[in-house]
Amino acid sequence: MKKISDFTVLRAFRSVNYTLYFTGRAVSQFGTWMQRTAVIWVVYSITHSAFLLGVTIFAEQFPSFLFSIFGGVAADRYDRYKVIKLTQITSMIQAILLAALVITGHTIVWAILVLSVILGIINAFDVPARQALVHDVVADQADLPNALSLTTATASLAQLLGPALAGIVLSAFGAGVCFLLNAASFGAVIISLLLMKLPVHQPKKSEKKILTEFAEGFSYLKKTPDIGMVILMLAIISLFVLPYNTVIPIFAKVIFKGNASTFGYITSFIGVGAVSGTIFLASRKPGTHLKRILFVSTIMMGIGLIGFSQITKFPIAMFFAILTGFGAIAQFTVSNIIVQSESAPQMRGRVISILLMAIFGMMPLGSVVIGAVSEHIGAPTTVLAQGIISIVVALGFASFLTKKRKQQSPVVEETIV
Repeated sequence: MKKISDFTVLRAFRSVNYTLYFTGRAVSQFGTWMQRTAVIWVVYSITHSAFLLGVTIFAEQFPSFLFSIFGGVAADRYDRYKVIKLTQITSMIQAILLAALVITGHTIVWAILVLSVILGIINAFDVPARQALVHDVVADQADLPNALSLTTATASLAQLLGPALAGIVLSAFGAGVCFLLNAASFGAVIISLLLMKLPVHQPKKSEKKILTEFAEGFSYLKKTPDIGMVILMLAIISLFVLPYNTVIPIFAKVIFKGNASTFGYITSFIGVGAVSGTIFLASRKPGTHLKRILFVSTIMMGIGLIGFSQITKFPIAMFFAILTGFGAIAQFTVSNIIVQSESAPQMRGRVISILLMAIFGMMPLGSVVIGAVSEHIGAPTTVLAQGIISIVVALGFASFLTKKRKQQSPVVEETIV
C-alpha cells in the first residue's frame, strides 16, 4: 500500500519535521484568514468607507515592511525555531486582545488599527524565519521546491475555506469568536514546533551592524539579476494590482447586494483558484521554465480582474474570481520558489525579507491608493484598471520572463545547497 509521501505531488512529506511544520501552519492559516476576514468586515460595517478598508490593510502590512530589515537579519543570525515560537505566542496574545475588544463592546476603529500594527510588527519577524525554516525541516533538499509549493498551498487552502467559515461564524456568533478561534489556532504551530527534532542551532557570530548586513542583501541582488528582476516585478504588481482585495467588501455589499457570507464566498472562490494554482505548481516536473509560468499567471490574473469587474451576475463573476486567484497565487509562489531556490544559503533570510518588503511595503500603500481611488471612480472601474495594469506589467517584463533558459542540468533545481 502506498504511503502519502509516495505520490510525486506530496513527496516533501517524507520528512517528519516538514509534516509537523505543514500541519501546524495549515491550522494556523485557517485562523489567520478568519481573523483577516472578520477585521475587514467589522471595519467596513462601522465606517462604510472604502478608504478606511485600505487603511486597515495598510495598518497590518506596512509595519511588516518597516521592520522586515530586522526580521530578515534575525532569520539569518538567530535560531529560527525559537524566533517562530516567540512570534506565535505574541500573535496569540494579539488575537485574544482583539477578541476582548469586540466581545466587551469596545469595537473602536483606532483600537483595531493599533492591534493590526502590532500584528504587522510580529509578522516582520515571523515570516522570514518561517519561510527560511522550510530549508531546515526538509530532510532531502531535492524535495525543497515541492515543499515550498505545498507550504504556499496551506495559505491557499485557508484562503479558500477560512473566509467562508468566517462568514458563517460572523453571522451566527460574531467577530469575537473568529478572533478567539484564531488565537487557538496558534497553539497548533507551537505544538508542532515542540514535536520537531532539529539539529542544535549553531549561533552565528557577527561583528556587523544590522543595517550593514541588510545592505549586503541588496548588493547580492545586484549581482543576481535573475532574482532581482523577479522581486522588482512582484513589487510593481503588489503596489498596483494585488490590493484588489481592498474593494471586495464593496462588491459583496453593493454590487452583489449581499452580506458577510457573500464576502466570505467571494474570497473563497478566489481561494479555489489559489488552491488550483498551488496544486499545479506542486505537481510540476523538475526543470520547468518557472519564469514563463510567472508571465502566463500575471496575464491570467489581469484577465480575471477585468472579467470580475464587469460581470454583475454572481455565478459568472465567480469564474473570473477563480481565474484571479489562480494567477495571483501562481505568481507569488513562483516568485518565492525562484528567490529561495536560487539564493545563497548565507543570504537567504535577507533576500526573503527583501521579497517580503516588495509585498508588505507596496501592498499596504496600494491598498490606501486603491481605496481612495475607488471612492472617486467606483470599485468596478478601479478593478478594471488593475486588470489592465497586470497585463501591461507582464508584457513589459516579457523579454526577461520568456527568454530561453541557459543550458543546465535539471538536477540543479533539485539539489539546492
